[in-house]
Amino acid sequence: MIRRIGKVRLAILAALLLVVGYGVHFLWGWYGPGPLDKDASFIVSDGAGMTSVAENLEAQGAIASALTFRARARLLGHAGGLQAGEFILPAHASGAKILAILQGREGVMRRLFTVPEGMPSALVYEKLMAQPLLTGKVDMPAEGSILPDSYDFQRGQSRADLVARMQKAMSKTLADLWAKRSPRTVAKTPEEAIVLASIVEKETGKPSERTMVAGLYSNRLKKGMRLQADPTIIYPITQGRPLGRRIRESEIHAVNDYNTYTMTGLPKGPITNPGRLSIEAVLNPAQTNALYMVADGTGGHVFADTLDQHNANVRKWFALRRARGQM
Repeated sequence: MIRRIGKVRLAILAALLLVVGYGVHFLWGWYGPGPLDKDASFIVSDGAGMTSVAENLEAQGAIASALTFRARARLLGHAGGLQAGEFILPAHASGAKILAILQGREGVMRRLFTVPEGMPSALVYEKLMAQPLLTGKVDMPAEGSILPDSYDFQRGQSRADLVARMQKAMSKTLADLWAKRSPRTVAKTPEEAIVLASIVEKETGKPSERTMVAGLYSNRLKKGMRLQADPTIIYPITQGRPLGRRIRESEIHAVNDYNTYTMTGLPKGPITNPGRLSIEAVLNPAQTNALYMVADGTGGHVFADTLDQHNANVRKWFALRRARGQM
C-alpha cells in the first residue's frame, strides 16, 4: 500500500512538473527574446487579420511559429485590433512586444494609405473621405491619375496633399516607363498607355498574363478590330465599382465613349488606376499572334490566334462551367 501511494505521488509530481514546465515554456515563448537577428520594418496592410500577419511575421523571421504566436496572443495579449502601417520591429523583440507594436501601443509607426492595383478613382475618393486621420475636402481624382501603392501619412495631413503625392508618383512612373518603351507598343502617347493599361489591369488578375493580354489587345488595335473588353461596358454604369450582376445584352450593345464592343480603338479615358506592371506590359507587350482569350477556370485565360481556336476554347469553358453547376 505504501509503495502504491508513493507511486501515485510520483505520478502527480511528474504531472505537475510537466504542467509547470509547459507553462514556463509557453510564457517564455511570449515574453522571452524572439528570433529576429536585427531591426526590421514590417507592414500591416489595411484590413489584414491576425492569421495573415502572423504568417508574414514567421516568413520574415520575427517569430518562430505563426500558430503559437496566435495562441499566445489570444491568451496573453492585450485587447485591441492591429493597426495598418509600417512598423520597426527591434532585434530579438518578444512576441508580446511585437503585438504591442502592431497594435500601436509601443514603438514607431508609419501610417499607410494603400491604393490596390486597379482601384478606380471613385473608390479611392471614398477611401480618402473615410480615413478619419486625414483632413479637408478634395475632389475625386481624375481616373488613371493615381499610382496604386502604399503611401505614408501623418495625422492631420490634408487629403489634397496626399492626392497630389499619389498623382506625382504616377506622373514620374509613367515618364520613366515611357522613356524605356518598346517599339512594339501601340500607345502613341503616355495618355494612351494609361488607357490601355487600365483595360489590361481589369482584364487579368494574374501578373504573369499582363504582357500577353497587352500583346493581344495591341494586335487587335493594329488590325482595327474592336477590343471587346467587358470592363469597358461596366465603367460607364458604375464608374469602376463592381457591377454585382451579369452584364445585360442591352449594355453590351450600348453606344458610348467607353464600350469597346460598339466602337473601335481605345475608350476616351482610363477605366481604373492601373499599376506599374500593367503600364510596363502595355509599353513592352508580348510578341504574340493572339487575338482572342477566354477564361480557363483557374483565374487565368486561354489565348488563341484564330476564331476557330477561340470557339473551341469557349466550348471547353462552357463545359467546365456546366460541370460546376454555373450554367
